[in-house]
Amino acid sequence: MKKVVIVCGLIAGFILCAMMVTSTALCYSNDNFEGNMFLGYAVMLLAFSLIFVGVKNYRDKYNNRVISFGKAFQIGLYITLVASTMYVAVWLIEYYLFIPDFMDRYSAHLLKNVTSKASSQVEINKQVSEIAKYKELYKNPLFVVLLTFAEILPIGLIVSLICALLLKRKSGKREMISSTI
Repeated sequence: MKKVVIVCGLIAGFILCAMMVTSTALCYSNDNFEGNMFLGYAVMLLAFSLIFVGVKNYRDKYNNRVISFGKAFQIGLYITLVASTMYVAVWLIEYYLFIPDFMDRYSAHLLKNVTSKASSQVEINKQVSEIAKYKELYKNPLFVVLLTFAEILPIGLIVSLICALLLKRKSGKREMISSTI
């Protein structure tokens, strides 16, 4: 199980990190955060498709084509944790060493959108206050880690649940069918 988790987790983590570095570079070149957000979540789903590959590989090659829901979810969870930890670590390096002004630029982008879409000054003030809170949270590295994990971890958990449901297989069903034929 360790080999499957490490290999799939590292490949998924590499895909996630490459996407993040590329999309951050694109944000800095054209200030289009929305397009990169949709692309980012699509790539996250693509990277987490390795959970399916890992669980199926473990089930078919190492566990006699049998796996419980719990074991399948556990493998998916571990792959998610490896990939997500890589994602968070690379974001910390990228943020603190290369783009320490990210929150200023992202906040300016959000404020521009709020002022163009909001209907009242009360709504604008509420959004400005919320943006200021997130900007303040981002001054603490612990919150940077927590917010970054909160961005990616739920997607991996959902994919893990779906894969565990799709790939679980109890012993005996296939053997009984093949022995009667």
